[in-house]
Amino acid sequence: MNLKDDLVRYYRWLRQYGLNDSHSGNASVRDEAGFWITPTGCCADLISSGDLIECHLDGKLGKDASMDAALHLAVYRANAETRALLHSHGPYSVAMTMDNEEFLPADFEGQLYFNRVPVLTIPYDQYLSHAPRMVAEILADYPIVVVRGHGVYACAATLNLAYKWTCSLELSAKTAFIAHQSGKI
Repeated sequence: MNLKDDLVRYYRWLRQYGLNDSHSGNASVRDEAGFWITPTGCCADLISSGDLIECHLDGKLGKDASMDAALHLAVYRANAETRALLHSHGPYSVAMTMDNEEFLPADFEGQLYFNRVPVLTIPYDQYLSHAPRMVAEILADYPIVVVRGHGVYACAATLNLAYKWTCSLELSAKTAFIAHQSGKI
């Protein structure tokens, strides 16, 4: 498989496994010349590799690229090792970070992968202007960050690892939710 086919597969999995709705989130993968990103407003159930939008590291973003394309560009510029970036809206990850500056996993696996998950507050009306810089700064030091009330950004050297971080955080947040509900923590 090539990078574009892999990107489509992982983006579909975010939808298939409940981490995005049909038209939410976005994903990108970096190649030598720049990166490929999902188009704005695309349907994860219908997307194909031919729908992906090419963007360049010099700042030229392709027409109809995701509204987060500038954020993806900022992340790739801030960390040369990053080759993949996934943005999802996992319900437990979002819910468990609504009132905190960080998420501290309570479960073993969550602690193994993330000693701390930063949570950013970005007002809705400032999201497009502030999110690229703020998210890129955090992802230069952490593999994952949550924008409060919005969603998760996970970056890694591979799509598979970014997907692992996304899924691991969601399971950790779900475990914390259940533990809170049952009075265990």
